[in-house]
Amino acid sequence: MNYLAHIYLSGENDLVTIGNFIADGIKGKRYKKFSKDIQTGVLLHRHIDTFTDSHKTVRISTKRLHKKYGHYSGIIVDILYDHFLAKNWSKYSDIPLDDYVETFYDSLEEHYNMLPLRIQKMMPFMITDNWLLSYASIEGIQRVLDGMNRRTKNRSGMNEATKELEDFYADFETEFTSFFDELIESSKLKLKELNNTI
Repeated sequence: MNYLAHIYLSGENDLVTIGNFIADGIKGKRYKKFSKDIQTGVLLHRHIDTFTDSHKTVRISTKRLHKKYGHYSGIIVDILYDHFLAKNWSKYSDIPLDDYVETFYDSLEEHYNMLPLRIQKMMPFMITDNWLLSYASIEGIQRVLDGMNRRTKNRSGMNEATKELEDFYADFETEFTSFFDELIESSKLKLKELNNTI
């Protein structure tokens, strides 16, 4: 899953959310030097990734893209799934998406000093271009995919994946909805387990 889903699945604890958000930059057992809540977020992030990567419904989505995009297919599906989360946000949260993401950006700024350098450098672009809110539109997804493609020096061709999104829109949305309901339940259980064991 991509940024918005990881943030959403963290629950209401700001530090768990920060830990989940920065987890890709914390390798191995380095998470143990952080506070309990950050550790919880990192381990929750890893659980979400493992659950997602091994899920049969997600594999159906990635298989649809694999011939054209190869090993970038999983990254693309993560982004497409964030689109459907943002688009259908009111189904998952009573807080409007624009308010929700503003609260998250405020939390990032409040905890700036604990963020890895890579996140500190990325954060101004994320907030200025409002990545999380932009996921709700195909135009916003196009901008995200354009940026991802540039970071691969145009090797991935990910900027073209909005065509598959539009061609198979209903299929991707059905797959996301079915999968995400299961991921929500799995994440809640994992969060409860982590809160009792760390």
